[in-house]
Amino acid sequence: MSRLSLFNSPLLLGFDQFERTLDRVAKAGAEGYPPYNIEQVSDNRLRITLAVAGFSLDDLDIQLEDNQLTVRGRQKDDPARVYLYRGIAARQFQRSFVLAEGIEVAGAALDNGLLSIDLDRPKVETQVRTVPIRKAGGAGHEGRVAIDGNDAALKE
Repeated sequence: MSRLSLFNSPLLLGFDQFERTLDRVAKAGAEGYPPYNIEQVSDNRLRITLAVAGFSLDDLDIQLEDNQLTVRGRQKDDPARVYLYRGIAARQFQRSFVLAEGIEVAGAALDNGLLSIDLDRPKVETQVRTVPIRKAGGAGHEGRVAIDGNDAALKE
């Protein structure tokens, strides 16, 4: 059974990477631990805060690969401790966030069981560019044009 693509319109060119990103987000959306907040700190800064009570700096790892921010936590059991009741979760976790193109990780801090990751979002400036069109020379190419002087596509 094939699935229906969200981006199957011929007017949406080059969005295949975006569709793969949406698939990754859908798969990661079922995760529930650890809880987290995402807040806008300023016009160009976001902060992700994860509740990681009981985790130390050595137990946490943050990686950024292909616009995917992944936070992993793994606590090591202390054999010297004997728990009569253990209500604080000590399980390992992996939480992923897909970042938009251009977002930079500014830093991370662990304070009172909260892991905060600051993200800088660059200011987006609209760019308008005029693309020159010239008539391609040569026989048999009367109706074809070259864009930006790149006429390699016209040579056959």
